[in-house]
Order: sequence, then C-alpha cells, then structure tokens
Amino acid sequence: MSADASDTTPARERILQTAAELFYRDGYGAVGVDTVIAQAGVAKTTLYRHFPSKDELIVAYLKRANERFWAWFEEAIAGHEDPRAQLGALFDAVAKLAASPQCLGCTFQGAASEFPSHDHPGHRAARAHKQAVLERLRELAARAGAHDPEQLARELLLVMDGAFAAARMFGRRSPASVAPAAAAALLDAHLPSEGRR
Repeated sequence: MSADASDTTPARERILQTAAELFYRDGYGAVGVDTVIAQAGVAKTTLYRHFPSKDELIVAYLKRANERFWAWFEEAIAGHEDPRAQLGALFDAVAKLAASPQCLGCTFQGAASEFPSHDHPGHRAARAHKQAVLERLRELAARAGAHDPEQLARELLLVMDGAFAAARMFGRRSPASVAPAAAAALLDAHLPSEGRR
C-alpha cells in the first residue's frame, strides 16, 4: 500500500489497513512489524506510538474485523422478519462470501490457530468473537422456536466455521457451497414443523 507524504489518510488508519491486508493474507506470524511499517509508509516510531506492541496491533485488527463481521451479518439477515428466514439468509450469505475471491477463510480461526495459548491477547479476542457469534445464533434459534437453541447454535456455528475453513483450503470451488443446505437440514431437525417453510 506504500503511502507517501501526500497521503491524507491518518497514519493510524494506514497502519491498520495495511496490517489487516497482510495479516489476513499471510498470517500473523509471517508478517513482521517492519513489513507493516514499510507497506504503510510510516516511521517505526509512528507505529509504536499508535500500537505499542505487535500484539496490540493484532488486537486492534481483530477488533476492526469483528466490527466488519457484524455489519456483514446484519446486512445478511436484513429484510427478513422471521428468525428462521434470517438464519437461512445468513447461510446463503456464508456460501456467497466463501465463494468470493476476497475470502481467505476466517481470520479469527487463524488467530486461535497461530496463538494457541488461551491467554494470548489474539486468542482471547478471537474467542470473544466466536462466543458472541454463538450467542447471536442462539438468540435467533430461540426466537425461531428451537427446542434446544444452544445446541442448534453450536451446530450452526460449526457449519459456518467449516464453510470458512473450506474456503481457505479449497478456494472458490469449495464444499462451502453446501452450507445453506446443511444449515437448512439443521433448522428442519430443530424447529417445530409449523416453523418450516
């Protein structure tokens, strides 16, 4: 992204945008601070003024990724009032995203994998994200009338995570394309018959 003195984007934002692109594409361990500095076109002192450590930069990136995920999530279910329809639309969106060229899997899965210690700030941020997704799925499942909303939420999260893992593994033509069918089968199994379409 190489910025110059005429770039009006604030330095912090340039650093975060650059880190986001590099971390998502190449992973956290493979990207050093010096690479972020060079690509963002900032001085080392500037980066450390905004992000005193690489871990803090990683957490800031995951926070931004979390915000973008929830914007995508809410857009996916918008226009559907029925909770079952919202869940169906969500997994249509999962399949569409997983098939897009920009999808390289789930950055939160990547963080948990690269930072296996549950005490690492990156792992904590990733786990908090997944817990929030699980809770949102549980809420939608309960509103849809699931007899065991928590169980359905767990199963749906596995479908979502599996779709994103498949996207990273196989690329655009991955098994992620069956995520809507897998989610529909789970919804049919867990929801009362009057809630089915």
